[in-house]
Amino acid sequence: MATTRYTREHEWIRIDGDTATVGITDFAQEQLGDVVFVELPEIGRQVSKGDEAAVVESVKAASEVYAPASGEVTAVNEALADEPALVNSAPNGDGWFFKMRLANPAELDDLMDAAAYKDHVDSLD
Repeated sequence: MATTRYTREHEWIRIDGDTATVGITDFAQEQLGDVVFVELPEIGRQVSKGDEAAVVESVKAASEVYAPASGEVTAVNEALADEPALVNSAPNGDGWFFKMRLANPAELDDLMDAAAYKDHVDSLD
């Protein structure tokens, strides 16, 4: 069964074995507004936890998407090139950004579960 964790910067990472899928949360896409462009990382790129891994641009602003953990980018969501609005319509599903092979799964221990993330978002209001 896949496990999902969240960062303070509003990324989610869904872990299934040693592969993880990364995207931004519903809260993040609401803050951004209509997404018009997504810059994805290169397949094969090594990212470190906290590094800028992708960029999402909306009608309001451009925002970095940070790697929630260290590892190698193994796939990117090509659909976002033609349909960046998937980030708005399905941020937790079809609007994912990239997949990665985890270098150090222990890094995930610092991330929040769904309940802790909800508390974090509620504290921002």
